[in-house]
Amino acid sequence: MTDAIVVGAGPAGSAAAIGLARAGAQILLIERARETGDALCGGFLSWQTLKRLDALGIDRSRLGGQAVRRVRLFAGQRQSETALPGAAMGVSRRTLDSAMQDAAVAAGAGIERGVHATAIEGGTLQMRDGAALTAAAIFLAAGKHGFRGFPREPAGWQRNDPAMGLRLRLPAHPALDRLVGDAVELHLFDRGYAGLVRQEDGSGNLCLAVHKSRLDEAGGDPAALLRTLGDALPHLGERLAHADWSRGIDAIGHVPYGWRKGETTPGLFRLGDQAGVIPSLAGEGMGLAIASAAAAVTAWRSGGAAAAPAFQRAFAARMTRPFALADLVWRLGENPRTAGPMTAAASLFPSLVRITSRTTRIRGS
Repeated sequence: MTDAIVVGAGPAGSAAAIGLARAGAQILLIERARETGDALCGGFLSWQTLKRLDALGIDRSRLGGQAVRRVRLFAGQRQSETALPGAAMGVSRRTLDSAMQDAAVAAGAGIERGVHATAIEGGTLQMRDGAALTAAAIFLAAGKHGFRGFPREPAGWQRNDPAMGLRLRLPAHPALDRLVGDAVELHLFDRGYAGLVRQEDGSGNLCLAVHKSRLDEAGGDPAALLRTLGDALPHLGERLAHADWSRGIDAIGHVPYGWRKGETTPGLFRLGDQAGVIPSLAGEGMGLAIASAAAAVTAWRSGGAAAAPAFQRAFAARMTRPFALADLVWRLGENPRTAGPMTAAASLFPSLVRITSRTTRIRGS
């Protein structure tokens, strides 16, 4: 008999499966992708997230990621650089997800791939092929993609101009080593920002959160937008000089940044981006995913399926302060009138950057 079904084998789902299986539950982890891909979102693991991975038994040496020790901000010609509060890591989602899925299986969870859940009705999952799966507890960890019957709305100020997610992989190159090194970079521009971090193979993961109006100005063409930004922003242009444009640009539309969920029904635990979507410049997406899984497993162990509503309310409360600060910094960073002064302040008062870095983490239970 299956005690719980986990929907989605990304970091949130795999972390939940590990915890549940170690607690003695019979777990089925389902994933719609047949092969582990390199998801668009994620790739930065904070010092706190690395500790959570240690607790799950994930071997850091297997990840082999790029050490990240500094955060660098760019706004036009202005820039700042500050040491992070702790050592972080840049790693591809393919490597991270594979390691976590293997750990879930080793803990005793069953995993089925190519299984696409489309709806939840009570304790029953409906599949695209017409099949149904039932369990007392369902852990929904479907990532940033929408799930039928579970709408997610972005913060009010984004609704008229929703945010899009874009990602371009920059190939490993000595220039990228020299320019980026052991930093995570944030390039601020009008109605968006680009984050860049090197990963385990030396490549650069360049992710953008940009409003639809800015993409529309480039004719809806992500490559044209990036080239325009590279021409206007000299530091970003240096990094894009070595881009392989034949790789294509990954995109995801209408990302509900700032959204949180404080309600659910008994038996349904919402995890990761199905619990809340923190603005990605905070670098806490993976931290949120794993923290939500740990909190949900703790709640399930103490109260079973009936503990889901209390878990959801408590976790939404834990997200309040990090989301509010990340949202404020994003709004300042994407406004040309405030991005420069914010970057100058970061250079003059590096302690503010470290405080912001700590405050945008999802705290432990």
